[in-house]
Amino acid sequence: MIETEIHCADRVALDQWHIVGALEDLPAGRTKTTPLLGTTVMLLRAADGSVSASADGRHLPVRRKFGYAWTSLGHPAGEIFDIPEYDEPDRRNMNAASMGVHVSAPRAVENFLDLAHFAFVHTNYLGVEPHTEIKPYKVDVSAGSDEILATKCIAYQPLASLVATEGYDVEYVYRVPHPYCAILYKANAVDLTRQDVICLFLQPATEERSIGHMLLSVLDETNSDTAIRAYQQLIFGQDKPILENQMPKRLPLDMRTELSAKADASSSTYRRWLKEQGVRYGTI
Repeated sequence: MIETEIHCADRVALDQWHIVGALEDLPAGRTKTTPLLGTTVMLLRAADGSVSASADGRHLPVRRKFGYAWTSLGHPAGEIFDIPEYDEPDRRNMNAASMGVHVSAPRAVENFLDLAHFAFVHTNYLGVEPHTEIKPYKVDVSAGSDEILATKCIAYQPLASLVATEGYDVEYVYRVPHPYCAILYKANAVDLTRQDVICLFLQPATEERSIGHMLLSVLDETNSDTAIRAYQQLIFGQDKPILENQMPKRLPLDMRTELSAKADASSSTYRRWLKEQGVRYGTI
């Protein structure tokens, strides 16, 4: 459902680059409409692969990156963040899912950063009881790039990916380079010296609805694209009802509004960072 009656007054959100769809879902020569910040955006992919975007009768800037189309309703100061691993020749890069979720983009990002829910929401996949303890990890905001980086995140996982043959302690690194985008790096089950990359790029449709686009950049010579996508869609599908039952739909930035635990270090940092960035769309 496209909700055009809501218009964004958040200058910070307007001036971001926003994901608006996977290129493979934009057939050449056909238009597609999609909601962004309460506005209907029209996308057109030409025969040569180029993409144009418009909204409210004006042309919008467009970028193609990571297999997606990105646009902005404002005036971005810089370019879209980079993911160097995406360009490594032996990686499998794909959009695993583009799924609507009735919750704000910041709520969805915060859930993606949450290690504590693995054993309870993704039982027998990303976690299992009694392995529920989350060991202390480090969270910083980098001075140079103004990104959130969480390191030394350890979680026991029975089936960390399709190439895993047994459960093991998986080390995660989380990166938040954009108010509505988060990236995780996790040790590959076959080659522990390298990492799989899983990204959740949120398209803020309205203040309380978003579309999650899941990019995978993985090292897997065994499984088909269909199987890899199906596994990630299973995980995403487990998160969806949990997210949609959260109230309020928007993310409170006042830490006194919701209780915080030691395992919520990334969440606490993310909320403070959004507040410092001046991001209001999808928050309280």
